[in-house]
Amino acid sequence: MAQNKLFAQLNWVVALGGMMAPFAIAAAHADTVVKIGFSSPLSGPQAHYGKDNENATKMAIDDINAKGLVVGGQKIKFELVSEDDQADPRIGTQAAQRLVDAGVKAVIGHFNSGVSIPASRIYSDAGIPQLSVSTNPAYTQQGYKTTFRLVGSDSQVGGALGQFAVKTLKAKSIVAIDDRTAYGQGIADEFVKAVTANGGKVARREFTTDKATDFTSILTAVKAVNPDVIFYGGADAQAAPMAKQLKRLGLKARLMGGDMMNTPTFLQLAGADAAGHYSAVPGGVLNARPAGKAFETRYKARFHQDVVLLGPQFYDGVMLVAEAMKQAGSVEPAKYLPKLAAIRYSGVTADFAFTANGNLQKAPVTLSVVKNNAWTVESVVR
Repeated sequence: MAQNKLFAQLNWVVALGGMMAPFAIAAAHADTVVKIGFSSPLSGPQAHYGKDNENATKMAIDDINAKGLVVGGQKIKFELVSEDDQADPRIGTQAAQRLVDAGVKAVIGHFNSGVSIPASRIYSDAGIPQLSVSTNPAYTQQGYKTTFRLVGSDSQVGGALGQFAVKTLKAKSIVAIDDRTAYGQGIADEFVKAVTANGGKVARREFTTDKATDFTSILTAVKAVNPDVIFYGGADAQAAPMAKQLKRLGLKARLMGGDMMNTPTFLQLAGADAAGHYSAVPGGVLNARPAGKAFETRYKARFHQDVVLLGPQFYDGVMLVAEAMKQAGSVEPAKYLPKLAAIRYSGVTADFAFTANGNLQKAPVTLSVVKNNAWTVESVVR
C-alpha cells in the first residue's frame, strides 16, 4: 500500500512537471515589454500637428514589433504611452512627469519648444533620453545629456529665411511679427539676426499671441513702412488669416514663416491668398530620401491623409532608440544613452549623427513657396 502510494505521488509530480513545462518554456520566451513615451498637442488648435506626430510614432512601433526587436538576446516589444500636452508648458510638464512615473525608457516629443524646454529637465533628472523636433536653440543649450534634436534649429531656419529675404527677394523694408511663444519669438529673433547680418534692416518688430486671428490693427500699423516682406513666427492657424488680411488691406508684402506655417492647413485656410508666400522647414525633402517616398505612401494608405509636417521625424526618433538599444544590448537608458549620443543612422528623414550637445549634424533646411495651392520647394540649404 505504501509503495503504491509512493508511485502515485511520483506520477503526480511527473504529470505536474509535464503540465508546467510548456508554461516555463513560454515564460522563458515571452517578449519583454518596453514602454516608449510620446507627447504632443493632441487637442486644441495644434492637434493636427500632434496627431501627425502620434500617427508616425505608432507606425514606427508597429514596424519594429512586426519585424521583431532583439536586445541582449531577449525579444522586445515596444508599447506606446501617449500624453496630450496641449501645447501648454504647464500641462506639458505634468505630462512629462506622468511619462516618467509610467516607467518609459525613452520619450519621443514634445512638439513645441515652449513645452520641450521645461519638460527636458524632468527627463534629465530621470535619466531618460528625449528626442524632440523642438527648434528653439535653448533646448540643447541647457547642458543635459538626455536631449536630442531631430531637426535643425531656429538658428538655421530663421537664418535661411533672413538671408533669402535680403539676398534673393531683395527686400528693402522688412517687418517681423511673432506670437510670443518660445518657438515664435525664438525663430523671429533668428530671422532678425540673419537680416541684419546680410545687410538688411527690420523696419518694425511687432508681437501678438498664439490665440489671435485678427491682425488688422498690427497690419494697418505696419502698412506705413510699405513692407516687402512680413515674417511671422507662429503657427498656421494664425499665419493663414494673416495672409488673407494682408490681401484685404492692400499690402503687397510676401509673408514668410517657419515650419509651423508649412502645412496643408495653411493652404486650406488661406485659400487663394496663400499664393506667393514662403516658409522654411528644418529638414530635407522627404521624397528625395531613399525611404522617404515609401514612408509617405505607407502613411497615406494607413491614415488616409498626407503627412502634416514633422511626423516622419518622430518615426525616426523611435527607430534611433531601437538601434541604440540593440547596439548597447540593453533597454536601460543609462546603458544605451552613450550609443544614442554616438549613433550613425540612415533614417527616413536624415542621416543621423549628433553633436556633443545633442544637435543634429549637417541639418538641412528646405525653403518653399506656395504655387498652384501647393508648397513648392525653392531650395535646400545646409
